[in-house]
Amino acid sequence: MGAIASIISQYQWKQVIAIYVDDDYGRGGIMALGDALAKRKCKIAYKAKLPPGATNTTVEDILMQVNEMESRVYVIHVNPDSGLGVFSAAKSLGMMSSGYVWIATDWLSAVIDSSIHGNADVMELTQGVLVLRQHVADSNIQKALLSKRNNLTRNRSGYSTRAYDSVWLVAHAVERFLSEGNAISFSADPNLVATKGSSLQLDSLRIFNNGNKLLEKVWSMNFSGVSGPVQFTMDRNLVHPAYDILNIGGTGLRTVGYWSNSSGLSVVAPENLNSSALDSSTDNVQLHSVIWPGQISEKPRGWQFSYHGKPMRIGVPLRTSYKEFVMQDDGPDGVKGFAVDVFKAAISLLPYPVSCNFVLFGDGLKNPSYSDLVQKVSENYFDAAIGDIAIVTNRTRLVDFTQPYIESGLIIVAPAKEVESNAWAFLKPFTFQMWCVLGVIFLFVGAVVWVLEHRTNTEFRGPPRQQIMTVCWFSFSTMFFAHRENTVSALGRFVLLIWLFVVLIINSSYTASLTSLLTVQELTSGIQGLDSLISSSSAIGYQVGSFSRNYLVDEINIPESRLVPLNSPSDYARALELGSGNGGVAAIIDELPYVEIFLSKYCKFKTVGQVFTKSGWGFAFPRDSPLAEDLSTAILTLSENGNLQRIHDEWLSGTECGADNNGDASNSLSLSSFWGLFLICGLACLLALVIFFLRIFCQYNRYNSEVEVQFPEPQIVNRPARLTTIKSLISFVDKKEEEVKNALKKRPNGSQHPSIGDSQHPSMGNTATEEQSTLPT
Repeated sequence: MGAIASIISQYQWKQVIAIYVDDDYGRGGIMALGDALAKRKCKIAYKAKLPPGATNTTVEDILMQVNEMESRVYVIHVNPDSGLGVFSAAKSLGMMSSGYVWIATDWLSAVIDSSIHGNADVMELTQGVLVLRQHVADSNIQKALLSKRNNLTRNRSGYSTRAYDSVWLVAHAVERFLSEGNAISFSADPNLVATKGSSLQLDSLRIFNNGNKLLEKVWSMNFSGVSGPVQFTMDRNLVHPAYDILNIGGTGLRTVGYWSNSSGLSVVAPENLNSSALDSSTDNVQLHSVIWPGQISEKPRGWQFSYHGKPMRIGVPLRTSYKEFVMQDDGPDGVKGFAVDVFKAAISLLPYPVSCNFVLFGDGLKNPSYSDLVQKVSENYFDAAIGDIAIVTNRTRLVDFTQPYIESGLIIVAPAKEVESNAWAFLKPFTFQMWCVLGVIFLFVGAVVWVLEHRTNTEFRGPPRQQIMTVCWFSFSTMFFAHRENTVSALGRFVLLIWLFVVLIINSSYTASLTSLLTVQELTSGIQGLDSLISSSSAIGYQVGSFSRNYLVDEINIPESRLVPLNSPSDYARALELGSGNGGVAAIIDELPYVEIFLSKYCKFKTVGQVFTKSGWGFAFPRDSPLAEDLSTAILTLSENGNLQRIHDEWLSGTECGADNNGDASNSLSLSSFWGLFLICGLACLLALVIFFLRIFCQYNRYNSEVEVQFPEPQIVNRPARLTTIKSLISFVDKKEEEVKNALKKRPNGSQHPSIGDSQHPSMGNTATEEQSTLPT
């Protein structure tokens, strides 16, 4: 049964029908099959038991009952004397055709291997059947035996070889029993007495003394027999049992694979699995192709949609609000809506016809309880349920859902008030911190450009007051690209290029944010999110019939006294307008698709926070229904080919309010949005300043040591040398670049300027004196 369960799991069948003889052999086998299937999340859908010695009429009646069920995978576990009668009846009922799967335990292989049966007749009845046969590995012992006994060449079944090994097993056990000094003796059993009038002569039976010792020798045997290793486990089973998986076709059997309890399914014999000579191309192959009943090679679906000719009863919620999803209709189906159209489109993609009757569920006065609707499906009152049914944990324990056809989840809706634009709205695009940083960086960049341009650009020279005005004007005029001062130095142009790029980004961001603030009304609400709503004592609204009530009570522990049931969008709007203290609610928690429709009609409200549960809507079917899996595939197909979106747009895309009115208010741009730009600009400025001052220091050293000072500043007595040097450096920085270059071209006596690598440099303290001594009068 472990081998059969592996085969069923390999072909992804979920349900099987077991046909077995109603005796200890049959019941024990089917019980083991049920346990093996449960480990692989499969099950026996129905157990068809045959009375021992059942007549052909009885077998046909049982098969006719089985044929009306959905499952088309049959496991037949009967005795050899009655098994062929089952296949004969199945063939006469047309159950050996395409779409059916028959798997037989090893009784059928024993029948086929036996020479006393007509193989041609057996093959005719069992075309396409999968059958197990006890695996017998090829060995020298087996070949030697077959060469001596030609009559065994036609019978290599596991039963015959194990019967042969069983004789040797007992012989080895008796030999060991006697070699240990044990004697064979028998004694009478006082419990066995002759019965008057009976010919059984029970008192003649004897008991084998020391029988337990002999039995221990049997269980401890370990030798190689014709059938392979003969050894038993602690629970007295053969070690590593294995089966051949055979496919009956034509006039013979074809091996499609093997099974063992240690390696599972494989196309390689169990004794060769550990061989290093295995072909790597067979590593991932578990079974070879099978020719199924009806001479088809494609794997059967394993079930047939059949409700005994009756249409499926489909439960549909009778909604009183949000009828876009499902509503009552005067047409032939009696219902219409987004969910109904999705279900019909998915059904049309199935490879088999499905007839449906839609049955409304609810009283029409309020939205029905969707949990009750799902319960009806689990009780088989409905064959399925469609509509806006949320897939939540409690419901998945009762039924199977299809793939979600729309995303959902709970979200908060709260009242909002309009905030009109004011005279200072132009300041809102940036935060106060951002405005302060902008002012500082504008001045900083202007100062850097002034430093870089002061020595070479006459527009950045003049009296101190004029230079300060130039820095301020140049800094802020770059915001509008209206600066009139030109940059002539390479470093100044480099800094200005980087800065203008930053200004472009800032201007674009400011314009976009201001436009959004002036054209989109800002909506604010006192509810900040789920946490603030939970911590408050305000009333909370929920939709009648929705799972949101159970979620609020069971998951986040909201007292029921705070919950207010609401039925329609107009009830939502009225409750939100009244507020929590006036008989209304402070907020409503509902599923996202409902909220989107509500906000499209009532523009005075907004969503708060994000969706705090992730779920979807699907169609409900009874547990292990194969139709749920096929419909899931159909829904995915609808999503991929665009039809699902088309149906969505047809029913749910109409809105009366602008989409932006329900969004969150635009936030002011903060420093965190631009710190990367400012960092780049700052690094460019610092790099330019470092290069500039390194160049200045080099010029200053050469100028101090080799160039005569034409207008020396008289020395001041007792002035520290450090202050004199700093003042001299500042005076040098303030000189024009052209003046410095002209001075460096000549030596004091008018000779050519020495090379920069000249090693003679007077000290800084004597520079002023030497310069003064060479000045003309």
